[in-house]
Amino acid sequence: MDRRHFIAGALGVGALSMTAPFLSPRAMAAPDNKTLRFVPSGDLATFDPIGTTSYVVRNAALLVWDTLYGVDESQVPQPQMVESGSVSDDGLVWTFTLREGLLFHDGTPVTAADAVASLKRWSARDTTGQMLRAIEQSLEAVNEKTFRWSLRSPFPKMLLALGKSNAPCAFIMPERIAKTDPLKLITEYVGSGPMKFVDAEWVPGSKAVFEKFAEYKPRSEPASWLAGGKSIDFNRIEWVILSDAATAAMALQSGEVDWLEAPFNDLVPVLKSSSDITVGVANPHGNVGGIRLNHLQPPFNDVRARTALMMAVSQDDYMNTMMGDDREMWKHMYSFFTPGTPLYNEFGSDVLKKPRDYGAAKALLAESGYNNEPIVLMVAQERTSDKALAEVTADLLTNKLGMNLDFVGTDFSTIQKRRQLRTAASEGGWHMFFVGHSGTDCANPAAYIGLRGNGEKAWFGWPDSPDVEAGIRDWFNVGGGEAELEVAKRINAAAMRDVMFVPTGFYLPYQAWRNTLSGVVPAPFPMFWGVQKAI
Repeated sequence: MDRRHFIAGALGVGALSMTAPFLSPRAMAAPDNKTLRFVPSGDLATFDPIGTTSYVVRNAALLVWDTLYGVDESQVPQPQMVESGSVSDDGLVWTFTLREGLLFHDGTPVTAADAVASLKRWSARDTTGQMLRAIEQSLEAVNEKTFRWSLRSPFPKMLLALGKSNAPCAFIMPERIAKTDPLKLITEYVGSGPMKFVDAEWVPGSKAVFEKFAEYKPRSEPASWLAGGKSIDFNRIEWVILSDAATAAMALQSGEVDWLEAPFNDLVPVLKSSSDITVGVANPHGNVGGIRLNHLQPPFNDVRARTALMMAVSQDDYMNTMMGDDREMWKHMYSFFTPGTPLYNEFGSDVLKKPRDYGAAKALLAESGYNNEPIVLMVAQERTSDKALAEVTADLLTNKLGMNLDFVGTDFSTIQKRRQLRTAASEGGWHMFFVGHSGTDCANPAAYIGLRGNGEKAWFGWPDSPDVEAGIRDWFNVGGGEAELEVAKRINAAAMRDVMFVPTGFYLPYQAWRNTLSGVVPAPFPMFWGVQKAI
């Protein structure tokens, strides 16, 4: 019996109906329709939304901090904290005025100086922000509510940069906090969003708590992703960290928690069989799976080694292991852009489309100079999907390519720290880890950190591809439509040639919630605004 069917059989409906107290005594309290208990996909180990690209941190930050603009469900940026904005005829001067009545959680008003300091800190870390910083003439407050961003050359996609949903978002903080060194983590979590972070109750690895901010001033427009009125019906939102998939599923079944962001796929059929639970698609734009490689360390500093791995990877193996028999929930991805979006194209993807040729891959790997050195694969053990992918990768590397695998089973928090190291693997560095980029982030270059090829400034793995970077710069400056697609074709071909990372397939992730909740919608992040709970 294989792993998938063993788990599903061992944790049948009866097992999931157990009422053992998995959570704290507080979680077992009487039903409360003003408290939401949510199980995120991972632990909130740190909480600086500018200092990390973690989706877990981004999702928590969306409750606490707000942005100047926010993308709606059509990924069109709409005003959020901004009352009005304008750009000069030559495209060089952008002027923004904040809405009246915006307050931080400490009771101080939001000012233009806060926005300026926040944008300076954000632009030092975010890849799109770095592009803006490179052409910045000045960024300064004009008065209490208005600030001006002057550039040396036009940047047509300014509003998308300020409103995009990928991490790090351009969150606005009080000036005193925003002046923290961008390379250091903040220690005070004050925003102007709909919920306040309860630092005193934060226990990494166990829970995080958010309480309603009574002075929050939502916009009047209907909520649509990050745009519109973010009205939250709950007085308290508790993030319950349950790293064990079976425990999380049992807690949902028993009513100890209300909502699972990412239920284990093997247990989805069991959850679907419950009349008390709804299982639905989490992100309508899906996720882009991949293997992230370290371009600085041998053998993957040689494009031949990276290409050899791409030649050997079977997307069918990866997706079947992750998604099981549910073939409608995944598809092949012969591109770096999200399937079904305007920029999707398969230029330069012949290596992925051809039948797997392990002999040719091994020969190319030998040409790269690989000589049986240990290959460090970092795997987050608490992430059931990563563990499943690790099984496929271990077989691929050892049995099909004859590589020497150093399997490092750890937790995601440790991976987040270790992946920053540029040292050799023998000195604590790494060679590969798994990624699951939101398909929303991979729809275009504006939010796509995994696509960037700007060397030392790139995301972990630090690929260096001048052709990819040139294409991205061109995309930011074209007007849209067919012109953007033509640029995307060039980008995709260069990214395939240089192997920015190895795509393992496109899949639709699940979420699950108790039927006492209403208003849960599919989005690239948990949308707490608009959700209500009945007793």
